[in-house]
Amino acid sequence: MLIKGVTIRGLEVFEALAASGSVAQAAEATGLSQPAVSQQIKNLENALGADLVDHTKRPMQLTPAGRAYLARTSAVLTQLRLAHSELAVMDLTHLTQLSLGIIDDFDNDLTPRLVTGLAESMTRCQFRLTTAPSHEITAALRDRELHLGVTASTGEVYDGITEYPLARDPFILVTPAGLVPDGADPRPVLNDLPMLRYGRDQLISRQIEAHLKKVDFVPPNRFEIASNPSLIAMVSRGIGWAITTPLGFLRAARFHEKLDAHPLPLAPFARNISLLASADWADTVPRDMAETLRRLIDQHMISPGIERFPWLRGEFRILEN
Repeated sequence: MLIKGVTIRGLEVFEALAASGSVAQAAEATGLSQPAVSQQIKNLENALGADLVDHTKRPMQLTPAGRAYLARTSAVLTQLRLAHSELAVMDLTHLTQLSLGIIDDFDNDLTPRLVTGLAESMTRCQFRLTTAPSHEITAALRDRELHLGVTASTGEVYDGITEYPLARDPFILVTPAGLVPDGADPRPVLNDLPMLRYGRDQLISRQIEAHLKKVDFVPPNRFEIASNPSLIAMVSRGIGWAITTPLGFLRAARFHEKLDAHPLPLAPFARNISLLASADWADTVPRDMAETLRRLIDQHMISPGIERFPWLRGEFRILEN
């Protein structure tokens, strides 16, 4: 519960004033009059019992208390804006049925957020959600068992299916923590442990194996693991190393302290994540869905991934249609 006298509007005005140091610019940014901006700041300071702004200086400057409060205020407003954007999904009130398949890479974070937002809009819709590997989702779309599917793209063009690109997901190397010295070339140490592979029936496995063959680097085949969390867990235990993607890595957050991620020490390559839609659907719903998914992927996958691994910048990114 907010302290009495502290309002969301007041926090927004304080943030705008802190950014500009000018009542006039804060008024323009918030759509209020200058007297209203001044009153909002006065109300906030009275409610908190502290001076947030040094009104004697031009441009206005924050007091030490104001700087400390701004850090908390910005975090709160960021979360509120994020929550609003996640709920402001497209209007699906006209739908009576929707079958959606989503790649299991998104199980931990993105899928629950998307489905929660969709539920706000689908007031008269019979909704079915499937999470599965990419090859199963694609097959279900071809067989008309799903209306929409979020999946890794094969690059193939399917009759009766329209593709909406979402994100580029580059392949990376994941090793046990400390196996590769800081700044060292990881290739010499890859012979110390076996490669842990995805199950051969999975699309990601076929993409990795095709690339390894192309660059003439094919480690012995000892382990094939169908489950991404199990594969990452085995790497964290020092059993082997793996080639995966940022989405696969981020999904296994509980193992991160025992893992190191590196740029792939081979010719770089990536997979694309796309939304596939049956062509008998009107373009509006899948296009709006794709835009919502891009926003969620950027906020909850790409931004945290780049913050953790700055070398992913420019490689791990949103794809516009």
